[in-house]
Amino acid sequence: MSQNPLLSVLTTAFNREKFIADTIQSVLASSFTDFELIVVDDCSTDRTVEIARDFEAKDSRVRVYVNEKNLGDYPNRNKAASYARGKYIKYLDSDDMVYPHGLGFMVNSMEQFPAAGFGLASRADDHRCYPVCISPAEIFMENFKGYGHFYRAPGSSIMKREVFEKEGGFSGERMIGDLDLWLRLAKKYPMVKFPFDLYWCRHHEGRELVSADAENIYTARVNQLIQKSLESIECPLSETQKKEVEKIRRAKRNRDNIVKNLKRSAGFFGWKW
Repeated sequence: MSQNPLLSVLTTAFNREKFIADTIQSVLASSFTDFELIVVDDCSTDRTVEIARDFEAKDSRVRVYVNEKNLGDYPNRNKAASYARGKYIKYLDSDDMVYPHGLGFMVNSMEQFPAAGFGLASRADDHRCYPVCISPAEIFMENFKGYGHFYRAPGSSIMKREVFEKEGGFSGERMIGDLDLWLRLAKKYPMVKFPFDLYWCRHHEGRELVSADAENIYTARVNQLIQKSLESIECPLSETQKKEVEKIRRAKRNRDNIVKNLKRSAGFFGWKW
């Protein structure tokens, strides 16, 4: 490994003793080897740090840090990035795993397009083989036409570290900090698209988006942030494109309301949805 690795893999953790060994092992098993793995623990009360330290003692690419006080999700992601030395940063949550080819594919994809500021996993393109690089306006238009670029988790991404730092990292907004960052980056930088299934996202009850209040507040926050971005003077869309996006969003809202009413009616009559 070079003195400054090409890639910094960032794993933030809080009480993940059940999963973190799998996460670290998946990174160390990567076919791509020019990386450092930075684990930042946010004051866990279980064996998370002990498990991570065991890997650190055996592999010099692993570095483990423990926060003096609990920072919370997105502030801790920013903290992890502050330790990074790589040209690129790539988040991998402490309950997820990366496939052996995943890191290499992401890094090689970014290297093909020097102008790109970040890359995200994307739905397959019927007309082009991935990776491909698209402009800010294309990012916005594709998102609303069904690609959903702005709704990707941090594990789906890779970013140039200098771009992440220049744009101030994650805002810290609960649940939508990643959405906020993709919107800000998409206004200014081309984006590389690469396939899904480069990493595995574990679904379990401890994830925040399955918490009791997530459904009530997530959708409203997303819509507010999207609307604010579309109205921003930095929005890369023309007025004609904005009208097209609004038409798409209006149709989606109508569909969502129909589904909501159907669910409400099903509950009233005791039917299972």
